[in-house]
Amino acid sequence: MGNEMQQTRALRGARAYHSGLAAEDSVARLYERRGYRMVARRWRSRAGEIDLVADDSDELVFVEVKKARSFAAAAERIGRRQMRRIGLAAQDYLENSGRGILTNMRFDVALVDAGGGVQLIENAFEAA
Repeated sequence: MGNEMQQTRALRGARAYHSGLAAEDSVARLYERRGYRMVARRWRSRAGEIDLVADDSDELVFVEVKKARSFAAAAERIGRRQMRRIGLAAQDYLENSGRGILTNMRFDVALVDAGGGVQLIENAFEAA
């Protein structure tokens, strides 16, 4: 019985991982259609992970992608603690990429629903 539960959990985890990748790909394509260039995906530092980093030469955009059954459910998955971690990871990114803290940047959230619809919230952390 325990082995069966582990397999079920592993299958759910694999499904969530691939679903998350598909959501990130969809969001990345949306930014690219808007003229942004993807400069990093799933960028990691000690502070945390940034799903997508986009650049349009005027500013750098750090994007957190959340997928759930509905936009509302996806939005509920983002808390202040996570916003702080992403902010710290963004500082690490700027240091590691040779850009300074004075770089024009913003933090967006991309909500993806079960049907693959995408809702972008620009400057999402500014409102929090």
